[in-house]
Amino acid sequence: MSKKELIQYVEDHFVVKNELPAFKAGDTITVHYKIKEGEKERIQLFQGVVLQRSGEGVTETFTIRKVSGTIGVERIIPVCSPFIDKIEINKRGAVRRARIFYLRDLKGKKARIKEKRK
Repeated sequence: MSKKELIQYVEDHFVVKNELPAFKAGDTITVHYKIKEGEKERIQLFQGVVLQRSGEGVTETFTIRKVSGTIGVERIIPVCSPFIDKIEINKRGAVRRARIFYLRDLKGKKARIKEKRK
């Protein structure tokens, strides 16, 4: 067996795949993330705009950004992370590109994303 086949075997049989809703860049989502502190485990909510999705399969990640006070906070989360409890989609955003890093430079009302019409 080659290295590629071994990696594929491990990914298929041992990696837990989460059933997540379909979301893309521009969507506002809430990630319910499990945090372990000593013996205790709690769920922390992280709500923000998806800046990008990158990778594929087990190595896929997404970047989510929120503004806390006046400081922008970004978090890169693996899609197959066992710490994700669930993901809720709050708003579907109407954007024209797959990576919306231009949002980092905008403040206030300019940083808003239009909601996609149905």
